[in-house]
Amino acid sequence: MSATTADTHVFDVREDNFEAEVLQASLTTPILVDFWATWCGPCKTLGPMLEKLAGEFNGAFRLAKVDVDKSQQLAGMFGIRSIPTVMLVKDGQIVDGFQGALPEGQLREFLQRHVQPLDGDANDVEATPESPEEAINRIQQAIAAEPERAELKLDLALALMRAGNADAAEAELTSLPANLATDARAVRLRSQLDLARALKGAPSLQELQQRVQADAGDWAARDLLGVRLLLEGDAPGGLDQFLAILEKARDWNDGQAKKRLLAAFTTLDDAELVGRYRRRMASLLF
Repeated sequence: MSATTADTHVFDVREDNFEAEVLQASLTTPILVDFWATWCGPCKTLGPMLEKLAGEFNGAFRLAKVDVDKSQQLAGMFGIRSIPTVMLVKDGQIVDGFQGALPEGQLREFLQRHVQPLDGDANDVEATPESPEEAINRIQQAIAAEPERAELKLDLALALMRAGNADAAEAELTSLPANLATDARAVRLRSQLDLARALKGAPSLQELQQRVQADAGDWAARDLLGVRLLLEGDAPGGLDQFLAILEKARDWNDGQAKKRLLAAFTTLDDAELVGRYRRRMASLLF
């Protein structure tokens, strides 16, 4: 991969071109926004890795570089408190992000959750994604080596949740320092944990489906069915259950259907799906 290839996917952005080059452009191509500064040591480590990956992914995403010293208003608008901070923008919305200089393996894992490399130099990218168990082991080793890096605890919490260990993930999330508690990934994980907690002791998927078929107004069964479908990978099916409650019994259980929908939107990566269901929710509420 030549420097020229990488450069075609990397560009500088400031206040005057952010809307066009990032928000509007993200409607067709995901944009990874790197908030950095020339005096920032970790930025000097992270920046070249991001540029290398932008070239390897061959246009599957573009890398927008924001120098916070030159674009203080932009940094303030996004609440940037520490650098480097990286945000992924798809379909005009921030869908994920992280703080700090992650190792290259974690950067690949982060990107592969959202984008797939295009043809060309993309063959350089690891073919097999890291399993949650492998990620847990790697992150635990990194924490042992660098215990002062608090962001690694968030990485561990996310890996534990992907492995299905919600209790351990919640323990790590609870121990995060205040500056990471509001990280986009932490907010998403908290919503996932809230949904997973609702299923403790809940009936099976089949039993819930039978209850709803027998009584369409069994809101408790429909609510748990929605949560189970959502967490088991059928997001539209789960969201439809919450909308059905919202349409017929919006005040049931203190407006729980609306709360479920908002929590679900936080956990989903599919901006088009979220947008569609947000509009359906709004049409029922207003």
